[in-house]
Amino acid sequence: MVGHFAMVDIVSARFAVFGAVSALAVFARPAARRWPTGRQALAALGLSVLGFSGYYLLLAFGIVAAGTEAPSLIIGTIPVWMMLLGRPPGLRMAALLPGLLLTGAGIALMIWGAWSARQGGAHGGGHFAWGIVLSLGAMASWTVYGLLNAAWLQRHTEIHAADWANWLGIATGLGAIGLWLVAGSELAALRAQPDGLLFVVLALAGGFGSSWLATILWNLASQRLSASLCGQLIVSETLFALVYSFVWDGRWPQATELVAALLFVLGILASIKAHR
Repeated sequence: MVGHFAMVDIVSARFAVFGAVSALAVFARPAARRWPTGRQALAALGLSVLGFSGYYLLLAFGIVAAGTEAPSLIIGTIPVWMMLLGRPPGLRMAALLPGLLLTGAGIALMIWGAWSARQGGAHGGGHFAWGIVLSLGAMASWTVYGLLNAAWLQRHTEIHAADWANWLGIATGLGAIGLWLVAGSELAALRAQPDGLLFVVLALAGGFGSSWLATILWNLASQRLSASLCGQLIVSETLFALVYSFVWDGRWPQATELVAALLFVLGILASIKAHR
């Protein structure tokens, strides 16, 4: 929740902005590069669900149920899965084992600590477990998106990364509008909320910076790097998510959380070294 706004409203607003910015950018392009073919449009629509609206809904509800720390660490394994599933043929599995063991230990420690802290709280173990399941679903959704999106871009080098980002944005925006019509709040209820300005600012910032601009940069990286190496860029998102969660909670990380985060970072570094 942001103030009194539901998660579906927040996700829909953010991605509606993403779609609007993408549509404006499309019309600024030369006419020959504006619109995708039918097959390209279907690919953009499917990937938009995996990498944007579906992913963020699963993650948002996972955070509501399980807090911020454990879902952040689960999402943080995306680089590992992308390395395993998108690794070059010459990269042996044995070389990846140290990184995988370190990362797995860090995630297990973080989840154990978060689970123990919530056993006596308002959210019981079953509620927390459901949040973990949703977070695992979000992780799987974005991992599939990252692999398929990289493969698509590398097969279609004639498509500019910005054009593909715009097509993804339009597909995501249309899906967001449909999601809001089915499950969102009524306009009258949205206008009655006291935090309307904050809601609009977050939607604009998320739709432009975290969605449109970030997708263009990610597509450029996906065209230039292998999926396994490109996936390591997500490490920064995980670390910032952890820092944000501690700032939001107004506390310093506990010893178990520090150790878990350290293990996680060491695991990613070991995986990058193995990749080299």
